[in-house]
Amino acid sequence: MTKFRYTTITAVVIANMVGTGVFTSLGFQLLNIRSGFVLLMLWAVGGVVALCGAMSYAELGAAMPRSGGEYNFLTRIYHPAVGFVSGWVSATVGFAGPTALAAMTFAAYATSVLPGDQEPAALKALACSLIALLTLVHGSTRRNSGGLQVVFTAMKVVVIVAFCAGALWWVDVAQPVAFTPVSGDLDLLASSAFAVSLIYVSYAYTGWNAATYLSGELENPQRTLPWILGCGTLLVMLLYLALNYVFLRVAPMDVMSGQVEVGYLAADAAFGAAGGKFTGLVLSLLLISTVSAMTVAGPRVLQVIGQDIRALRALARTNRDGVPATAILLQSSLAILFILTSSFESVLVFAGFILALNSFATVLGVFVLRFRQPDLPRPYRTFAYPLTPLIYLAVTGWTLVFVLLDKPIESLLGLAVIAVGLLVYALMSGTSLYLKGKYNE
Repeated sequence: MTKFRYTTITAVVIANMVGTGVFTSLGFQLLNIRSGFVLLMLWAVGGVVALCGAMSYAELGAAMPRSGGEYNFLTRIYHPAVGFVSGWVSATVGFAGPTALAAMTFAAYATSVLPGDQEPAALKALACSLIALLTLVHGSTRRNSGGLQVVFTAMKVVVIVAFCAGALWWVDVAQPVAFTPVSGDLDLLASSAFAVSLIYVSYAYTGWNAATYLSGELENPQRTLPWILGCGTLLVMLLYLALNYVFLRVAPMDVMSGQVEVGYLAADAAFGAAGGKFTGLVLSLLLISTVSAMTVAGPRVLQVIGQDIRALRALARTNRDGVPATAILLQSSLAILFILTSSFESVLVFAGFILALNSFATVLGVFVLRFRQPDLPRPYRTFAYPLTPLIYLAVTGWTLVFVLLDKPIESLLGLAVIAVGLLVYALMSGTSLYLKGKYNE
């Protein structure tokens, strides 16, 4: 069976992150924060936290190199029930939700070049069509899947760098935004507005762990996985800081506040109406790689669940090239359902909260696994342990508490998904291959 190459998995990591979040989050952050310094600090803090999480995941992935991400880790570290709930979350929300958001953002940017307001039905149809097309490509062969991913991700990075440089050079009058601290900024850093905005940023960084979903299909994962996670996350952090600096420098805050397509609005302010429309179209094409990457990574969780649980064995079915076509079809169907039934912001907060909770339990598992299995071979050990995972846990935990208080409906819905997952596991636990000692064969 062919394996994915280092470049392909790195492309998946970068493309999973650079997409919906960075091209939409600033509009929601501006509703409560109007400080350039604090807004950039959001992205810097989010990047440092993501790097801490990536280094923690790298230790777990190198020690337990099986596809499935959190499902694999939490099953081994805690209990099969915890792993199943994590996989359940990934299947129902973790990938289907972000895939839907990326496709919806693609449709919003793509139609921004057209005159007049577009009908919601037309936007949803375009978003669903993109998911359907990528499902066909990624459900075929690894060669088609990997080739498409590398090309679109490389194009994404080049275009973002060109956009940042061009916008700063072309804009007539830069916005009077202060990127150094002013009076009141330090208070904002400790506020609930900062914490809630950080969940949007955390969502934008979601995907730094994407390589762990494909560990079993990666060449030499013990050696390459830490480099993929670390390098991919660091590159994205730099791109995010550059993009948000440019957005704030070229477009008025009042224009972007509460808006989804902030990239298009910034391009319109920098290049004029015609240039803005062209840039909006280009940015929409870049979002294809985000939808594509999630269509690659997410179904691998479903595939591994199907390998472990008899009642869900259909999810483990692969085609002649070893691609989990059934799992890809299921995830894409769920994403289309999200598009047809949910609003953008509710899906964003809901998915962000539950994904942060999932990764919190996984990073905590670094400590648990070292305590329970100190002799387990660890080809890579987390850099600056225990400080690195502690930073991740502290910031993520602080954010989760504030989101639970500020956005209780979306947070409680996330907890309800977890509760349903536990119920499903209880009903099917008798069919778990893991309980029969077959998990690690």
